[in-house]
Amino acid sequence: MKRVDDFRLKFGDKEYVPIMIGGMGVDISTTELALEAARLGGIGHISDAMVEDVSDRKFDTTFVKDKTRLYKHNINNMDKSEVQFDLGRLAEAQRRHIGDTMQRKQGPGLIFVNCMEKLTMNGPKETLRTRLNAALDAGIDGITLSAGLHFGSFALMADHPRFREAKLGIIVSSVRALQIFLRKNQKLNRAPDYVIVEGPLAGGHLGFGPEDWKDYDLHTITREVLDYLKGENLDVPVIAAGGVFTGSDAVSFLEMGAAGVQVATRFTVTKECGLPEEVKQEYFKATEEDVIVNGISPTGYPMRMLQQTPAIGSGIRPGCESYGYLLDATGNCAYINSYNREVVANGGSDKGIKVMDKTCLCTHMRNFNCWTCGHYTYRLKDTSFKKPDGTYQMLTAEHVFKDYQFSTDNSIALPEKEF
Repeated sequence: MKRVDDFRLKFGDKEYVPIMIGGMGVDISTTELALEAARLGGIGHISDAMVEDVSDRKFDTTFVKDKTRLYKHNINNMDKSEVQFDLGRLAEAQRRHIGDTMQRKQGPGLIFVNCMEKLTMNGPKETLRTRLNAALDAGIDGITLSAGLHFGSFALMADHPRFREAKLGIIVSSVRALQIFLRKNQKLNRAPDYVIVEGPLAGGHLGFGPEDWKDYDLHTITREVLDYLKGENLDVPVIAAGGVFTGSDAVSFLEMGAAGVQVATRFTVTKECGLPEEVKQEYFKATEEDVIVNGISPTGYPMRMLQQTPAIGSGIRPGCESYGYLLDATGNCAYINSYNREVVANGGSDKGIKVMDKTCLCTHMRNFNCWTCGHYTYRLKDTSFKKPDGTYQMLTAEHVFKDYQFSTDNSIALPEKEF
């Protein structure tokens, strides 16, 4: 039986272990996690979600504090249209976060950054242009375009000197999305360097409808994308993502022609992951019934998470003056509307209100209170040992990476006991 290590992901004349760790935000896919993937010869992602806050935590900068002070007068105003990001400071935070990561990189692998289009930030085009170009400035190996169709994203980088040097990829959940993306960017004469096909079992936001995600499967979509690219004579590596829990799962996609797999769920309970340890224990303890798909994200996309996540039903005041990453081009957000509706229904008071249909994703993701997860999170307990105190032993990223790389027969290697 073949192992993942029997295959290689090829970019030009260079080869990599065909394992890519997904870009989980906010700073769940940490620099440390990405560095391990690169050291081991694979590809790691960091995320630029809420990058100013990430910079403040890592480097003791004051981006969020300064933005809060600037717009403090607007906190009780329902109209958030004036809450704008300073593009110069946004670029500085992006370059700082990515530059530090790239300076520390060792080993033969690569490090990419995950950029979500749905982080519209009260200036969708301007803020995305800033984030993309600052990432290229900082020397990132590649950029994965996610959470959106990104029809114009290549054009936002076209004048950058590294536009044709860095690896640029797109996440899609259907052939149709890929077809439109390629057509929209045809005039740039710049094909993507890779395509990540993300199926319905992935964690976080899903590229399907609230109910019809159940009607799709990753093997079918991956096959359709592979067949389409072959028919168009396009030699673009395809990466399968979403529900790849074992090395044998990965091999099934590599044997059908995928160039690699993107994995994330099993890395959420590693020491290098940015989740607090108490949240990692919630992931370990989760049952299959705990894993749900709901519509509480203000983005409009369905989102998979644990049903006990504190973000569900929270009536927290919108934190747009400090964050505001989901404000659309008019300064609006679906959570603001739901929050204000509940305040009105409560006689104008926000005391004790619950907002069930949406959540303040910025604040809750920043505080690790939105427990997004992959479908197979309930299987994490089978990857480690339960300690006498009822908690589970944390894993290392190297252990999980190598288990994917070398395992066979759908087996999962347990770590060496630390107790």
